[in-house]
Amino acid sequence: MTRADAAVTLRGVSRVYGRGAAAVRAVNDVTVEFPRGGWTAVMGPSGSGKSTLLHCAAGLERVDSGQVLLGDTDLTAARDRELTALRRTRIGFVFQSFNLIGSLTAAQNVALPLRLAGRRPRGSEVRETLAAVGLADRARHRPRELSGGQQQRVAIARAMVTRPDVLFADEPTGALDSSAARTVLDLMRQMADAGQSIVMVTHDPAAAARADAVIFLRDGRVVDRLTGAGPREVADRLAGWEAAR
Repeated sequence: MTRADAAVTLRGVSRVYGRGAAAVRAVNDVTVEFPRGGWTAVMGPSGSGKSTLLHCAAGLERVDSGQVLLGDTDLTAARDRELTALRRTRIGFVFQSFNLIGSLTAAQNVALPLRLAGRRPRGSEVRETLAAVGLADRARHRPRELSGGQQQRVAIARAMVTRPDVLFADEPTGALDSSAARTVLDLMRQMADAGQSIVMVTHDPAAAARADAVIFLRDGRVVDRLTGAGPREVADRLAGWEAAR
């Protein structure tokens, strides 16, 4: 894969928490490329470094060594102000807990990244973004008036309204029932098929199988990769790495 084909590139990335004997190497010398226009799922046993890897790739955490590239932009060399601007324009992030602001309507939550980036949101782009996630009729509803699946779709719309280069998702279906999870995964599949780059951490083999490829972490390192695998194959491979701990 050439740099032009990679949405995000990690080169020799490490992230360490603590010092001395108490130090924990959450990400350990990882080199990996996430393809442009592809959907990659990241899996691994508990404590394998999945979320830390995602946060480093998205510029939410500084790395201790190595390099993180967003396209051709070096996140490791960016100043805090530059990183903030990138996160508001070129990076979208979806969390398991939705992180919507309860006092704002769905439309206001979606418009928030544009306001934070110094833009005056156009009503049409907010409406179109909500329509794209199937919630055009919920624009005036507040989070407490929405189901969990609807809240997550609002969160996805909020992440997508700036048309980011990459959508990062940390356990996006972890707080949802199976029906709502399928709806969210269907939406993400549609986005990936339309060319959106997605990197998703998940513990669910069925969710991971919806992606184009799955990479597996163990002890902070990438140890395996599957392409085009079904849920059973993903589950078996994950179980094998969990048993190897």
